[in-house]
Amino acid sequence: MAKISIKFNQPTITGLEERYLLDALHSLHLTGDGKYTKKVNKFFKDRFDIDHFLLTTSGTDALELASLLFELNPGDEVIVPSFTFSSTVNAFLLRRAKPVFCDIRKDTFNMDERKIEALITPRTRAIYVVHYAGVPCEMDYINALAEEYNLVVIEDAAQAVGSYYKGKVAGTLTDFGCYSFHATKNYAMGEGGALVVSDKVVHERAEILREKGTNRHQLMLGMVDKYSWHDIGSSFLPSDLLASILYAQLERYDEIFDKRMGIWNRYQEQLLPYESDDTFRCPIIPDECEHNAHMYNILLPDHIDRKTVINGMRERGVGAVICYVPLHSSPFGRELGNTPDVCPITESYASRIVRLPLHFNLSMEDVDTVCQTLVDVVKSISK
Repeated sequence: MAKISIKFNQPTITGLEERYLLDALHSLHLTGDGKYTKKVNKFFKDRFDIDHFLLTTSGTDALELASLLFELNPGDEVIVPSFTFSSTVNAFLLRRAKPVFCDIRKDTFNMDERKIEALITPRTRAIYVVHYAGVPCEMDYINALAEEYNLVVIEDAAQAVGSYYKGKVAGTLTDFGCYSFHATKNYAMGEGGALVVSDKVVHERAEILREKGTNRHQLMLGMVDKYSWHDIGSSFLPSDLLASILYAQLERYDEIFDKRMGIWNRYQEQLLPYESDDTFRCPIIPDECEHNAHMYNILLPDHIDRKTVINGMRERGVGAVICYVPLHSSPFGRELGNTPDVCPITESYASRIVRLPLHFNLSMEDVDTVCQTLVDVVKSISK
């Protein structure tokens, strides 16, 4: 196996992250909701006008906390894309609700909003949307459908921090928005996430659920002289040590955003001239969406074997990867009774998508090398 010289992903860490982490460590406030957690909250308020922002231990926990807040019951049905990470579905499977998988659009690879209504039954309680690659779903249509059928909509905006739909930031397009700050995301704290809620009363309950079902947060604010058990809950609160790393990343928000967008645009500029039915398709961004350069992927045609492309790139030192194995046709998805024909577009596209390296540490020369390598490998296979 050739050595990978251009890595698929790599977090960006500077002296600022180290300085804030040491400051948090020496403050001796190692638990959550400390100085840096408050700074992170203020950043999202000042930058995106988000009032009710709760840092969590992961994007997964943000999704699980949202599922607790609107009280899914066993047997409830949830409409969800199959083309997503397992966390999206685990969040409500833990509540013993049932996933109903929806196929994806051919342009953005997001849930096909036009196919949702046919999946709604009397047992449907919610729609979980996923903003794939940081490109928001068609939320006006989905929200209108949810209102018509009295459904809850949860945004899995794990990949979409800083993306916009019609001028409104992703994660605030419904009553519940879930972010991820995993090491693979644009802004990282190692493991971490956040829940955004639109309602103050729901936010207050979320604070209790996040603290193992207790009102400890009210004690920390001096609102009560002792705390006690008030509700079901779990340990969703991250250490202030991790929050300090995230805050350093957020202080570098524009620097990171601009670098990633420059890389994304360079890919698009270099690869669009080679786009064809015989080579690959480049990403498509709808006019109403502003993405955050989380991901750059290409879609291969049916006649080109993806494994051959990825192996060919890796042999030349470029760390290209696949994306998701569709949940409906995964081992557990089949145990739930699904078959490959449940989501035919998902099944086809998931086997043909290739993700290219995209992270802060890439140089433009690296990007050009990735592009040339991809074109050379695809052309050699197409002959």
